[in-house]
Amino acid sequence: MVNKPDKNEARLRRHRRVRGKISGTAERPRLDVFRSAKHIYAQIIDDEAGVTLVSASTMDKDFEGFGGNIEAAKKVGLKIAEKALAKGIEEVVYDRGGFVYHGRVKALAEGAREGGLKL
Repeated sequence: MVNKPDKNEARLRRHRRVRGKISGTAERPRLDVFRSAKHIYAQIIDDEAGVTLVSASTMDKDFEGFGGNIEAAKKVGLKIAEKALAKGIEEVVYDRGGFVYHGRVKALAEGAREGGLKL
């Protein structure tokens, strides 16, 4: 019998390894990304206090269109940058969540940079 590796388990292992090295502070919080087949989610987290400061996703009521493509990811990046700048957050640490920095994960980061965040 063929033993197929679990992709999500591998992603979680990569995420734990990255999280051992980066952490969000009050001065420079962490921009965390999660993507599913239909949606993409982003939140800015202060790990010292254990609170989510800002969040945006394709599940938001004001979002229009399909959430599982690069254009949607870029819109979410712009939206989270807009919300972060309104709260006075200009610089963040990018946490790709164990996903490869490619496609939607990359588009979200580029959208956040275009919106004015420093990653």
